[in-house]
Amino acid sequence: MSRRLDKWCAVAVVLAIAGFLAPLSKGDANWLTFPTLLAGATALLAVTLVFAWRGLSDFKQGLVITTVVILAGVIAFKMVHLPGLKGQVGWGFMLFVFALWAAAWRGVDTLSAFTSLNKLRQQSVNILVPALFGLWIVFLWEIITIGFGVPPVLLPAPSAIATTFAGATDILMADFRQTFLKAVLAGYVMGCGSGFAVAILVDRVPFLQRGLLPLGNLVSALPIVGVAPIMVMWFGFDWPSKAAVVVIMTFFPMLVNSVAGLSAAGALERDLMRSYAAGYWPTLFKLRLPTALPFIFNALKINSTLALIGAIVAEFFGTPIVGMGFRISTEVGRLAVDMVWAEIVMAAIAGSAFYGLFALIERILTFWHPSYRGRA
Repeated sequence: MSRRLDKWCAVAVVLAIAGFLAPLSKGDANWLTFPTLLAGATALLAVTLVFAWRGLSDFKQGLVITTVVILAGVIAFKMVHLPGLKGQVGWGFMLFVFALWAAAWRGVDTLSAFTSLNKLRQQSVNILVPALFGLWIVFLWEIITIGFGVPPVLLPAPSAIATTFAGATDILMADFRQTFLKAVLAGYVMGCGSGFAVAILVDRVPFLQRGLLPLGNLVSALPIVGVAPIMVMWFGFDWPSKAAVVVIMTFFPMLVNSVAGLSAAGALERDLMRSYAAGYWPTLFKLRLPTALPFIFNALKINSTLALIGAIVAEFFGTPIVGMGFRISTEVGRLAVDMVWAEIVMAAIAGSAFYGLFALIERILTFWHPSYRGRA
């Protein structure tokens, strides 16, 4: 175990001990309260295990301290919701949170440096490290908003957002169907499909590169807040107008990436195809399209997030009484910020899943690419 990591353990110990001596809340007269002792003892247990079990590997020590920090975090989560601590946290409690931060840093740092020939174990660690980091961000969010009494209008706590999310699933699903399953998917397919078709045309007729590509660049530079109202006037208030906005946003990234990908095949490979007397279309399907797949998937992944953003923003300018953008705009006017954040969480989940789907398909179809061979 490196000295740098040992220092973080020492910092956690010092902060946990200091938390014993400071008030738990602003009005706390009894410093050594039971919750403080319990939480502090848990933090000390984490670092004690690391120092005591010196025979363990760094990976196992990282798992041990991460597990104990999670348990201590659960205690802190319960403590901050006590009536005497809501909006009244003192230095004792915050020092304990800082001690958890130092111990968590040590544990996650050890796990992130872990490498193994066992593919399953390595993939598990690769998933665990960002998941733990995300959980820590949510934990700090909860502690700060509840402990310091942040008004829900400014920033609701994650627990309040989760409660709203669980209680409004029917509304959220209706908005999801309207925005994602209709506008986003339809616009995404049309935008990416047309961009790819035009890229083939530009590749087949070279002089179009000087004519169509500048026009595509012009279309991509159009501000969405200016285009969306026009699309609403042209295609109405329902989802087709939102799909039209998505088409405009996704067309140019697919066009540019596809044109670049079709030009990525090397000269030696092209000469080999000519030596076999292969024409344009056999060369396209057997050489140039497979070579262009990484570029095409880059465009698909970029457009997976652009499409959702475009559809939501377009709904601000006219839509039926359903949809993610409609719900966000109306709930902000009512100061129901927890519902706004619930819609944001739904959009984040949908966008991440959409992106992940294409990343998975890319991994399956482009397993031969050097970037994936290097990870094996």
